[in-house]
Amino acid sequence: MSAMRHDVLAAQAVVDLAARADGFDVLELLHDLTTHAVSLLGVSSAGVTILDETGQVDYVTASDETCRRLEEDQLELDEGPCVDSTRTGNALAPVLLRADRPSRRRWPRFTPRALAAGITNVAAVPLRTPQHPLGALNLLSTGRVPTREDLCLAQVLADAAGVCLQHRQTLLAKDEVICELETALESRIVIEQAKGVLASRLGIDVEEAFVRLRGHARSRQQKLTELAAQITRGSVPAELDTVS
Repeated sequence: MSAMRHDVLAAQAVVDLAARADGFDVLELLHDLTTHAVSLLGVSSAGVTILDETGQVDYVTASDETCRRLEEDQLELDEGPCVDSTRTGNALAPVLLRADRPSRRRWPRFTPRALAAGITNVAAVPLRTPQHPLGALNLLSTGRVPTREDLCLAQVLADAAGVCLQHRQTLLAKDEVICELETALESRIVIEQAKGVLASRLGIDVEEAFVRLRGHARSRQQKLTELAAQITRGSVPAELDTVS
């Protein structure tokens, strides 16, 4: 990709994340954040984790199943880059994962799981509104190590999403923003269930099921969470209920 085309795509991504129509789906915004991060930064996966209302780290979304499983592993183990970056609210410079490296001492149980999944380095930038820290955008890679410029762009993307969250209403208080993210956490569970229903019904993997869910929702300008809830209630649209 040429530098000029990359710059154009980056600018388009910032506009896409910062400017959403009223009543936008928070979960879809954050998933789009991970999609743009993977596309523009050359990382393998990206995910979003937040501090919930009880002060616990939780994951909201991930770009793929590998990232989702590793985010769940970190919550189970209570260690790992996503946990660290979310709790501190600070950027995490790229860390190489090697069995004989300091990363093994830093995250003794997470590092072997990440390596088994093919992930060789991790990094993160804060997800925040202009006034409040919320969580982190986490970057996982199987090879290429993000550069300083990559992390600057990752921060710009995360900040664009943060601005969008801040302006969901005229001015959201921190508690209201957290409430929006709590709703996204609940929506994530419904979407995971809908992915499973479609995957089982059509004999496809869950990543393909999610692609179909998003495509169907967007083509009909329907909220992804509404479509997912419909499917979990047993009402699968005819257009989705076909093997292709």
